[in-house]
Amino acid sequence: MKQIGIVGGTGYTGVELLRMLVSHQGVEISYLTSRSEAGKTVASLYPWLSHAADLSFEEPSLDALSSCDLVFYATPNKIAMTETRALLDRGVRVIDLAADFRFGDVSLWEATYGGQHGAPDLLHEAVYGLPEKYRDQIARARIVGNPGCYPTATALALMPLVEAKALRESNVIVDGKSGASGAGRSARADLIVAEASDNFHAYAAEGHRHEPEMAHQISKMGQDVSVTFVPHLLPMIRGIEVTVYVSTLLSGDDARQLFQERYSEEPLVSLADTGEYPETRWVRGSNRCVIGLYQQRPGQLIISSVIDNLVKGAAGQAIQNMNLMLGFNEFDAIPMDALSP
Repeated sequence: MKQIGIVGGTGYTGVELLRMLVSHQGVEISYLTSRSEAGKTVASLYPWLSHAADLSFEEPSLDALSSCDLVFYATPNKIAMTETRALLDRGVRVIDLAADFRFGDVSLWEATYGGQHGAPDLLHEAVYGLPEKYRDQIARARIVGNPGCYPTATALALMPLVEAKALRESNVIVDGKSGASGAGRSARADLIVAEASDNFHAYAAEGHRHEPEMAHQISKMGQDVSVTFVPHLLPMIRGIEVTVYVSTLLSGDDARQLFQERYSEEPLVSLADTGEYPETRWVRGSNRCVIGLYQQRPGQLIISSVIDNLVKGAAGQAIQNMNLMLGFNEFDAIPMDALSP
């Protein structure tokens, strides 16, 4: 039985980790931290997780985390980078669900997130946690930087094209939409029901922190890209849809064949049928991605990609990475089917 630690277990991502990991037959959550809720039981805060009634939140302790085989950091940026080296030195593997280890270029990370990186030498060792691209490297990794939610949906939408060097122009346009849970649990006026309900708007159009991650990681897959990205807030709780506009010489049929061949062995990525449009409810609560392909005129391609931002965009993908790192079946404890209604 592998021992698992979760640092920051009270946010939406931490709760999703708990929800899925308690059903995993090969792991035990042995250490769960929260500075604000230390001493409280999981069941007292989250009654729907009463099957984890024996778990309590504790103050963070590196000594206690060192007894784990693997530690998830479900924390804000700039936390994991200050503690990961000490855990690695003690033989503990780390998956960071924030952005501390998503870039191989320290100058790009510092330009995106500000300040100095706390462990720049570890960036070269960390593996980007997109299993559909880096499955073998993840299995051998000591550190995994779990991708962001928007970058996950976008990378899966573009990966077959850039691997085949099928883009005619390097700039791609990514129109993203996300539910309110993507902003986390922090209280914000724009996220309360009276403000967000019956409303829809763009934000961060001057530049969003996920754009550099998209351009950096997708360019490493085979063809340099620049990304024009504008996110929007949807009046719903969870789910992401990105519509990606690219220039390519592929016909619509050739593009569909390319995607079908690339994802034929990937049970978590599927193509919508011709004429279908992926909906966020198709993936709600699951670790799946559904992609739709469309062409209005020769020379361009429109790609729609949907994921659940808290599962494939965060906790579910992190558990998929954990399974690879610890030698389990990749899909253990992974929700494969969506919730309905």
